[in-house]
Amino acid sequence: MKSSGLIHSPFNLAVIAAGLGFFVDAFDLFLFTIYRIPSLTELGLTGNDLKLEGEKLLGIQMLGMMIGGILTGMIGDRKGRVAVLFGSILLYSSANIANAFVQDVQAYALIRFLAGVGLAGELGAGITLVSETMSVERRGYGTILVATMGALGAVCAGLAGDILPWRTAFFVAGIAGLLLLLLRMKSLESSMFQKAIQVPSHVKGSFRYLFSKPERTLKYSACILMGIPIWYSVGILMTLSPELAKDFNVDGWVLTKAFTLFQLGITSGDLSSGVLSQVFKTRKKIILSYMILAILASALYFYFFSVGIGSYTLCFLMGLGCGYLSVFVTATAEHFGTNLRVLVTATVTNFMRGSVTLLIPFHLWLENSFEMSLSQSLILTGVMVWSLALVSVLLLAETYGKDLDYLE
Repeated sequence: MKSSGLIHSPFNLAVIAAGLGFFVDAFDLFLFTIYRIPSLTELGLTGNDLKLEGEKLLGIQMLGMMIGGILTGMIGDRKGRVAVLFGSILLYSSANIANAFVQDVQAYALIRFLAGVGLAGELGAGITLVSETMSVERRGYGTILVATMGALGAVCAGLAGDILPWRTAFFVAGIAGLLLLLLRMKSLESSMFQKAIQVPSHVKGSFRYLFSKPERTLKYSACILMGIPIWYSVGILMTLSPELAKDFNVDGWVLTKAFTLFQLGITSGDLSSGVLSQVFKTRKKIILSYMILAILASALYFYFFSVGIGSYTLCFLMGLGCGYLSVFVTATAEHFGTNLRVLVTATVTNFMRGSVTLLIPFHLWLENSFEMSLSQSLILTGVMVWSLALVSVLLLAETYGKDLDYLE
């Protein structure tokens, strides 16, 4: 294992810059979840239109992230990790500021799409930069801090929902991003990328090359499927919890409280799963353990709703189980070589998020085609995504301690 010339302490500029970037990323990303109902209500929507247009806007934002993941991944592997971090923050910060002044749903949709494209580059490029600049033995601690700071950004989004008007919150997110850009001015490119500059362009950040071997394609697909349940949980179960509460006649359900507790759970999970992964020297077993916790908590979440009792504690436990995020993004970066690492990490994390664009119409199709209730369609959707995720983890190899200085 090679460690010479690499950073050992997780408290370094690359980690801080990537962590703050993911903080702002998550804060912005979840603002729409928190402000979906009040913002669309102010724009004149009522009744079922709130749910339908809200799901449509969420899908548009995630579509932007999927497209942005491909673009930023290709740029990151060809032009550098830092280039992505600069460009992405400019785009989503500008979109957030514009979002504060939106006056109709059509403009809202366009701005959320552009914000999604910009947000796509943060996590993938940040995790890659941290992984490539830190030593094999210590990089897990760096990615723990990045993922945990991102989770705290989501927590702050939940808290903002109880304090700030929605327009103010989006404006604050945009200004925070521009301030972060000043810190990024000192960011340095990783030595691994610099050594790979002379690699032929057709194998750097190339989707075609990524799918050139069946085993590489299978590994890539498994990484995506491994992460989808996180966004099934936060993007659908948490977002639609007010609708679930209404269907089961649960009074007094507060979305911001449920969402904040879920994100506090993810924060705790990111820290604990990351530390346990380092202590026990395994990514795979830790991910599986946390997945099982999340599945059990999700089952109880639906059960408590079905008997007319909404449980905020189970929101926290679901988040805790989904806190395998920090280990998941680390393992994803460790599975691929320097010439494809940003492309893979950016697209995996954003296809994971963008899966909402498929899961939403899927559960709606189940409702309409088979006359299912909202809870029944969401349960069946959950069984599907969790089953695929568990199989994917079992298929993937262990990556703890893997040297990342190699090419595909």
